[in-house]
Amino acid sequence: MSESTSPSVLSYLRQYRFQKKPTPGSSGVVTVSASSSGSPSQIRMPAPSTANRNGPIVYKRIRIQDSDSDDNPSPAKKVVVELTTAVKERRFRNMLEMFPDISPLFVKNTLVKHGWNEERSRDELLKHDPESNDKASSSTFFASRPGFSGQLPRTNGMIVRVTSGPSVGVRKPLAAKGGRARRGSSGSEDDDYGVRKGKDDRVYDSEDSDNEVTDDLVGDKRKVFEFLNTSSMNELSLLSGCSQKKAEAIMAQRPFKGWVDMVEKFNNNKMLSTDLLNSTQELLSTRNNIQRLMKKCVGLAQQLESAVAAGAGRLKQPGILDSSLKLAPYQLVGLNWLAVLHKQGVSGILADEMGLGKTVQVIAFLAHLKETGQARGTHLIVVPASTLDNWSSELSRWCPSLRVSKYYGNPEERRQLRIEYSRGLDQIDIVLTTYTMVSSCPEERKMFRITPMHYVVYDEAHMLKNMSTQRYDNLLKIKSKHRLLLTGTPLQNNLVELMSLLCFVMPHMFSGNTDDLKNLFQKNAKAKTTKKTNGNTDDEVPAFEQSQITQAKRIMKPFVLRRLKRDVLQDLPQKTNHTELCPMSEKQQRQYKELIAGFAAKDGTIHATTEQSGISMMMDMRKLANHPLLLRYHYDQHTTRKMAARLARDPDYKEKNEQYLFDDLMCMSDFQIHQLTQQYSCIRQYAVPDTLIEDSGKFQKLDSMLPQLQAEGHRVLIFSQFTMMLDVIEPYLRMRNYRYLRLDGSTAVNERQDLIDQYNTEDIFVFLLSTKAGGLGINLTAADTVIIHDIDFNPYNDKQAEDRCHRMGQTRPVTIYRLLSAGTIEEGIYQVAQEKLNLEKHVTGADENESTEQKNVVRLLSAALGLTSPNK
Repeated sequence: MSESTSPSVLSYLRQYRFQKKPTPGSSGVVTVSASSSGSPSQIRMPAPSTANRNGPIVYKRIRIQDSDSDDNPSPAKKVVVELTTAVKERRFRNMLEMFPDISPLFVKNTLVKHGWNEERSRDELLKHDPESNDKASSSTFFASRPGFSGQLPRTNGMIVRVTSGPSVGVRKPLAAKGGRARRGSSGSEDDDYGVRKGKDDRVYDSEDSDNEVTDDLVGDKRKVFEFLNTSSMNELSLLSGCSQKKAEAIMAQRPFKGWVDMVEKFNNNKMLSTDLLNSTQELLSTRNNIQRLMKKCVGLAQQLESAVAAGAGRLKQPGILDSSLKLAPYQLVGLNWLAVLHKQGVSGILADEMGLGKTVQVIAFLAHLKETGQARGTHLIVVPASTLDNWSSELSRWCPSLRVSKYYGNPEERRQLRIEYSRGLDQIDIVLTTYTMVSSCPEERKMFRITPMHYVVYDEAHMLKNMSTQRYDNLLKIKSKHRLLLTGTPLQNNLVELMSLLCFVMPHMFSGNTDDLKNLFQKNAKAKTTKKTNGNTDDEVPAFEQSQITQAKRIMKPFVLRRLKRDVLQDLPQKTNHTELCPMSEKQQRQYKELIAGFAAKDGTIHATTEQSGISMMMDMRKLANHPLLLRYHYDQHTTRKMAARLARDPDYKEKNEQYLFDDLMCMSDFQIHQLTQQYSCIRQYAVPDTLIEDSGKFQKLDSMLPQLQAEGHRVLIFSQFTMMLDVIEPYLRMRNYRYLRLDGSTAVNERQDLIDQYNTEDIFVFLLSTKAGGLGINLTAADTVIIHDIDFNPYNDKQAEDRCHRMGQTRPVTIYRLLSAGTIEEGIYQVAQEKLNLEKHVTGADENESTEQKNVVRLLSAALGLTSPNK
């Protein structure tokens, strides 16, 4: 073999190791077949395989120039590497995962057409309509293959084997363990780089002791070597498994003379591991995939801008909308933006700030589709239960001609609706339902999974921020041609949540990059802790965070439309925010210090214990910061013994065992026991005195605020995260003779809209609401003052709450008060919340140089509609 194989080819051959003990039916022989003079020789050899050793051998062919020829004295021989069947199978599986709705045969056809190049194939498949009739292309492709029977190969749990022969076979999945040979790169380095690598593609395999390590830098090896030789401390810290000390150790070993030198230094240094070589390969692959994704997103944004510039997006208000109602100018822009996306076959996220009428814009868009005959089927609108009635009333008010079916009710009513839907949805334009209803039972999940919808609209779509949840998976399986997400808070806690929404709305574009997006945007917290060796915070951290934000902006630009109230509602009354630090009452402050002292260890720090977790400790601190009655201080064991004895003798009380009753009472808070005294007359004498209900720093603050607000004619919304806190506020309001209503998660859905209408029409001073149930999509513009009694870690829950009254239709200035107990955990919660708000401000805010950039879609649409000058 040495006579017919050049030294430059041997470096490629060293990347393959054959079995030490060949099994029957296999061969470890490398065959060199001679060819005619002047033509390249061929080396035919088994490619690495993780399949059963008794299975068929897959060969890899490497064409080389004839080394005996004197015509070409150059020592460098051009090597053309053909893709093995295993590589083709992996690329085919990648495409199937990325495009589950497209026929596997069409996917294979596309890969073959583009020479198995994933990038070019992905670009073509992104433009493909899964519902279009692709039988012609499929039949043309398989007409030349007599082995094709015309039946689609099954892919669930099976791997479709791609061969170069006349037939398509199916075999079982590969075994988890097997061949350990590695390759630096397969095929063209530029085409393959950035594609997710399998085990056999790793740049270094520590298990492969028989494989010689060389200084040949090909494919990923060269990029890994350059990265580890030149990267900064901050970049090295992004590697999986690379701590700050390991990053310092890598920098201390530099420069590396070559690959062998680097591997030896990693092996000889107790701080380092050769696993970091493969971690570097993964990081570089992730970066490359994200760069490709951003390139596509930028191209798509330019495509949308070109479409608008060419005349798209000049719609007026649809004629089938109620003529007495008019869309605001910015809502008309939103309608046209949705129409342009639809024309380009792109789904999107309408992320206008809360209170700008996203509901109305969607109704206008669906009316436009019906009016122009573009609605190919029924639409599905999924909403929180608290907004179901509001959506129903807005649909009937704005567009009575849209035929709406509300999928809601008890199990029997829903069963009847499913039977009705199974007969056909031809007479229904919109099915309106809730997040709970679409997945409450297997029959419902199946119905929405197999019933094709044209558009699926998800209101309050920040509920989809976590792509790891069962809800996310269930909603992703709803069959639809297009998706439209509505959220006033597209970015709540971190950039990963924003990427979750984008992966949901455009799975064909993002699904293959889900892990890369997660890995990239989860690095933020890790990078923040990186320090320079001199002890100062790394100056590159802000630049790194800015890089993340810039990348997020580029990715989201084509799919997200977000306007703020201050930008589009010049006549909206002003909103003023106040943060009120409330000193705790003397007794409350003493109790809080005792609570902290009980949690603190000998060193003064607070640690979780076997008896109490950190979360439990934090909740106790939050409860006491709000009101002492949320914990146990008033009722001692002696008193609860007496109460247990009386309750055991009460004929109306179910439990008769006095010891069990005592144990139950000892688990309750002071206010829960107080509520029992209001239900059973036998223990009424043990009720908490009014002075203890008033004994709270925040209630003392309310005593100074509410009388003045009432005297000045203001109306107030009081929000709390905890229904137990609302329970305490209710008797306080009764003691002060304030008229109030209450709405929380336990309020029946069919009663919620009645309560809202009652508050908006009657002169009621206070509306008590839980932040979650009362902060989503409801209109309470009759109020002009919001008091956030206890703030949330997620500031967007509080923003949702305050925008219940600061929205379209508000005629008076709005004031927001946030109550914080001074010197408590609430001050730390507030700081965390502000950091999240700053991140959102950077991501969704305009760049300083945006006015000099190419005009974006919104400005072009506004100009096309004559609402603004194109240069503004």
